[in-house]
Amino acid sequence: IYVQTWSTPNLTMTITRDEYPDYPMVLRGINQKAAFSQYQPVIMLEKGYTIHWNGPAPKTAFLYLINFNKNDWIRVGLCYPSNTSFQVTFGFLQRHNGSLSKMEEYEPVHSLEELQKKQSERKFYFDSSTGLLFLYLKAKSHRDGHSYCSSQGCERVKIQAATDSKDISNCMAKAYPQYYRKPSALKSMPSMLNGLCQGCGTHQAVFTSDPHTNYLPVQFRSPSQAETQRGDVSVISINGTDFPFRSVGILLLVVDACSVPFRLTEKKVFSFTDVSRMEEYLKTSIPPRSVVLLSTRGQIKQLNISDSLVPLGLAKPANLYNKGSTIFLGFNGNFKPSWTKLYTSPARQGLGLLEQFIPLQLDEYGCHRAGTLRRRDLE
Repeated sequence: IYVQTWSTPNLTMTITRDEYPDYPMVLRGINQKAAFSQYQPVIMLEKGYTIHWNGPAPKTAFLYLINFNKNDWIRVGLCYPSNTSFQVTFGFLQRHNGSLSKMEEYEPVHSLEELQKKQSERKFYFDSSTGLLFLYLKAKSHRDGHSYCSSQGCERVKIQAATDSKDISNCMAKAYPQYYRKPSALKSMPSMLNGLCQGCGTHQAVFTSDPHTNYLPVQFRSPSQAETQRGDVSVISINGTDFPFRSVGILLLVVDACSVPFRLTEKKVFSFTDVSRMEEYLKTSIPPRSVVLLSTRGQIKQLNISDSLVPLGLAKPANLYNKGSTIFLGFNGNFKPSWTKLYTSPARQGLGLLEQFIPLQLDEYGCHRAGTLRRRDLE
């Protein structure tokens, strides 16, 4: 919820869940020098809360139902002097012009039990013995997507309090233990699984400031010497398609950088005895506008391909002798992308799991698109 108080600068608000009165949340309002202060506590739905102040209670308070879906509710009890009278109204605030619609007046009831039976109605109950004004905040309308207000506008409750008391409105001592509730779970915890969880977790997605770019997810699994002796497989995965290899050598995959989701143009496996031929292949046989993915398996002491990786994006020749594993991501073209990388590990060690998201169809690659994408965000 979002609480806004008027004509009460420098007030500190204390909000307490009825299940945990010994652990209140204390909030200092922002806009301390303005005509109003605002607070946004973290709450749990379908629970009861009380709200207290470190000074006289605000004469005007607004309670906004923020991020409430239809029929979501909480119960709140706001602290006021025992001689206070109230006018409580509900309405939809239109943010674009500040107008109010569908106004409704709250009516008092004589007990908390009666209020609980009429949660969906516009009712309030004032317990003068404790100083708590109780009402239910229950959303009437649906939200559009992830909007924090409903499709009809921002649902809000306005409380106007009339009192001549200047006492501090903190009702904690009187509210509890009278309104204490034993902690309860709205949803019970699921039973513990004995085996592997099927369908748990979520699929990975690329989060980017430019959602109009297509990305190619690439993973490398590079086991250590001990893991390869145990039978673990080396794998390059492209967009969920695995390309495994089990023998000592090098796996080379070439992908068209201008095709979506992806187009594999070459798959080459260089065995331990063929490694010497790889340098010439990298220099002469990689098509332009290609993504180059390279991974080794086993210990290859004389990996003499360092010079041929420079045209593919390596900044300078690297020492690739006596390495445990080598992984390379490169690009063949007139552009040097920032995602080109070389990874190596010490002898007998692996690189584990590496992941990279490679942008495709970039103009810098020299790709020719069939049509121009309409960018409404730029318009």
